[in-house]
Amino acid sequence: MQLFVQLGAMLDKAPESPEVQAWVADLQSYITRYYYRCTPQVLRGLGQMYADGSSMTDNIDRAGGSGTAELAHHAIEYYCNQI
Repeated sequence: MQLFVQLGAMLDKAPESPEVQAWVADLQSYITRYYYRCTPQVLRGLGQMYADGSSMTDNIDRAGGSGTAELAHHAIEYYCNQI
């Protein structure tokens, strides 16, 4: 959840901003390093889950502030469309 705390500090930034896009790259690297290979398809699916209104959305917004899950979703979509 620490990664989402970091993203929450960027709620004033656009999803396509360099800082937010660097966060997405860090997220993908973290998941790949510690859990499983996080391909763009997997990452895109995670982004959708982050903002689907479930308890995952609530947990992310609790960690980073209201709107963090939605920012993560849009930033991941943008990132995946660029690669």
